[in-house]
Amino acid sequence: MSAVDDQLELARTELDRVDPLRANRLREEGAVFIDIRPLANRAEEGEIPGSIPVERIHLEWRLDPHGEHRIDGFTEHSTVIVLCNEGYASSFAARDLKRVGLTHATDLIGGFRAWRAAGLPVRDGGTPAIP
Repeated sequence: MSAVDDQLELARTELDRVDPLRANRLREEGAVFIDIRPLANRAEEGEIPGSIPVERIHLEWRLDPHGEHRIDGFTEHSTVIVLCNEGYASSFAARDLKRVGLTHATDLIGGFRAWRAAGLPVRDGGTPAIP
């Protein structure tokens, strides 16, 4: 196993990861989806309705529940589900959000592609990320 695989496995031990069906139930209960995929992927494949695109380089600053650059409406109690294409980068991102104080951060198993394959709602993509 490679070093990055070891780190991924370790990151996932800190998360209560969710599959697409559970993620959708959480979304219906008010969880916020954060889409860290590049714009090209969002434009080509679509987006989950209501998801908020945030580039990975801005993620911790926009979601730090006590930071001055955070997106309005987030607290340390917010349920946040991070998604990427297939559920790898999102595991690292969700772990890092937990470390800045979002205790209910997790990620979507299989990412956007698993969500779409499950037949869950998708809309046209291309929404600009929050700077």
